[in-house]
Amino acid sequence: MNSSDKALVVLSGGQDSTTCLYWALQRFGADNVEAVTFDYGQRHRVELDSARTIAALAGVPHTVLPIDTFAAIGGNALTDASITPESGARADDDTALPNTFVPGRNLIFLNFAAAFGYTRGARHLVTGVAQTDYSGYPDCRENTLKALELALRLGLDARVELHTPLMYLSKADTVRLAQQVGAMEAMAFSHTCYNGEQPPCGHCAACELRAKGFAEAGVADPLVERFRQG
Repeated sequence: MNSSDKALVVLSGGQDSTTCLYWALQRFGADNVEAVTFDYGQRHRVELDSARTIAALAGVPHTVLPIDTFAAIGGNALTDASITPESGARADDDTALPNTFVPGRNLIFLNFAAAFGYTRGARHLVTGVAQTDYSGYPDCRENTLKALELALRLGLDARVELHTPLMYLSKADTVRLAQQVGAMEAMAFSHTCYNGEQPPCGHCAACELRAKGFAEAGVADPLVERFRQG
């Protein structure tokens, strides 16, 4: 096995990271892929179980790493129980970040992922961030990721590569990519709902965005179908 081909996928257990995991399997081969999930005190902790299930379905090694600092900082709806996640579509001219923005989350995740990958000989890091996401999180933008990639290369003295397959895809295009890479079976066990509900609440911003993507792609959401049939 060529260590230069080894990849580490940041797997939250959600729709996007599940798609990226199967994209990585297709790109790098099953023997070269691992997944890492971060337990950061998130409200929707059920996604940790989703990540474990999806990694098992994909047949890849999976590690959960604890990061409790975000919960200690608080101030956002994903780590502070006193704040309710926003719901409903945002206006096109609304430039304010939603209360589900966890400051620095993706920056921290990718730094830890790079360190973890370094010990595994994996220089390829795969993450499901997307600049086209409705929320406009600044740590999901391409210029942020390019700057971080350079910092990681310098700080680790290694040829780290950040892969962002979804960067400019719409949610509907992400659904189509999931179909292409064979992720739909695993998608039935993914979790997106910010409220941590199963079946998903259907009214938080994450649920609405996911539903819109599947509707625009003309594809039934395997997660919704699983609960409907169950």
